[in-house]
Amino acid sequence: MSYTSEPTVSVIIPVHNGGAYFRTCLSKLDRAVPRPMEIIVVADGDSDGSWRLAKEFGAKLIRIPESGGPARARNLGAQAAKGDILFFVDADVAVCPEAIGYAISLFKNNPYLAAAIGSYDDAPGDPGFLSQYRNLMHHYVHQTGNEEASTFWGACGLIRREIFLQMGGFNESYRRPSIEDIELGYRLKQAGYKIRLCKTLQVKHLKRWEPISLLRADFFYRALPWTELIWRDRKLNNDLNLQVSSRVSIVLTYAMLLSFLGTWWSLGALILASLLAVPLVVINAPLYAFFWRKHGMIFAIKTIPWHWLYYFYSGLGFAVGTARHVLSQKKPLTVKLSLSVSAQPLKTN
Repeated sequence: MSYTSEPTVSVIIPVHNGGAYFRTCLSKLDRAVPRPMEIIVVADGDSDGSWRLAKEFGAKLIRIPESGGPARARNLGAQAAKGDILFFVDADVAVCPEAIGYAISLFKNNPYLAAAIGSYDDAPGDPGFLSQYRNLMHHYVHQTGNEEASTFWGACGLIRREIFLQMGGFNESYRRPSIEDIELGYRLKQAGYKIRLCKTLQVKHLKRWEPISLLRADFFYRALPWTELIWRDRKLNNDLNLQVSSRVSIVLTYAMLLSFLGTWWSLGALILASLLAVPLVVINAPLYAFFWRKHGMIFAIKTIPWHWLYYFYSGLGFAVGTARHVLSQKKPLTVKLSLSVSAQPLKTN
């Protein structure tokens, strides 16, 4: 492809039992102006007939009998794609009509840009409290992040096809929706490629979050594997969810919790816990003010315990992930030592 010509766009959507969200996703793409060169749907072992819906909307279809995760599904879609730019979209996301035109313009005018990501908008599709809280927090984090991005994002991510294939695509060892996009972003940055966070490219997240699904996703499929990735690459960026302010907030959360536990022995610990809560609120005040502007004071107050719980399990995930990393590093050492001992000649009296 010549970077001076107008690039073509292939939209790739992995879907596993997409339901009504998937219909909305496809219907929004159907209204895109200009239209993408192609829409490729990879039905990842679905059992609800999502593949039929893809055919109804005229998308190119790839069917996988058994689910192998979005990483493998996206890779299969990329291998079949013909466009210059791969536009990855999740099945529970609705794009704006201008998204394809924005992608074409972005890569045409920035010939050395390898990839770009967008963000969720500030009007989540599901009205439930947790869905509003979680998606609005995601929107805020991306809107206040560095435009020179340090990672990739599969829900709304664009990348030059030749570079994607050169990098080997997503890591298919992630068998569930996890951090396969973040891992790809880390490899892109290590290879010297540029990723841009485009704050004007926003998509609507339609998913409904429930307490169990939220905690399971954040802890098991994000915090733990992300910690392993940090230790693998020895890189802790001051950006998005890894900002210094977030790390300080985790420390304050645990200090406050320990102080509350200390009230068992001394009521003075309650005063300390209250004092620790003050800087925790101050550091995160811009986020809470954003919540207030969107849904009022009561909503903002209700988000605070959930946000502090987020810091708690994020810190716990990092601790557990670090312990697992240390133990995994010790195992080869133990084997090496045992081999060296067994290789020593036997002493005879």
